[in-house]
Amino acid sequence: MSSEYAKQLGAKLRAIRTQQGLSLHGVEEKSQGRWKAVVVGSYERGDRAVTVQRLAELADFYGVPVQELLPGTTPGGAAEPPPKLVLDLERLATVPAEKAGPLQRYAATIQSQRGDYNGKVLSIRQDDLRTLAVIYDQSPSVLTEQLISWGVLDADARRAVSHEEG
Repeated sequence: MSSEYAKQLGAKLRAIRTQQGLSLHGVEEKSQGRWKAVVVGSYERGDRAVTVQRLAELADFYGVPVQELLPGTTPGGAAEPPPKLVLDLERLATVPAEKAGPLQRYAATIQSQRGDYNGKVLSIRQDDLRTLAVIYDQSPSVLTEQLISWGVLDADARRAVSHEEG
């Protein structure tokens, strides 16, 4: 494996990990020690070659198809992903249920599907925001503003929505 290819593969691994809101130590904890932080970090830096078997296992751990981890296979050829949409679950718990009920149920469903119960934040996809916009009968940009006003989304989310709608 060329060092350039290893670095590109590592960048993909890092992008997937960070999209899921995991630190290197978070990977080690979530995998119950199966994936050591130092090993995953060396894969991400391109310092250590990863076997096809290990790459397939890592893809399975992250819940993504192996091809998503391979360099040169960015869907749609996007150079960089749009800003992440991260829900602040602690703030969400303080929003009255009559306003936030649908969002709270949706977030709980995502947590259940992912087995992710850290309780502090939850990364969602653009598709999730579009679905929530339908549930709230609002455009994604109007819903984004509402979630920002509740303190549930960071103001950076505006860039993600404008990237998507633009």
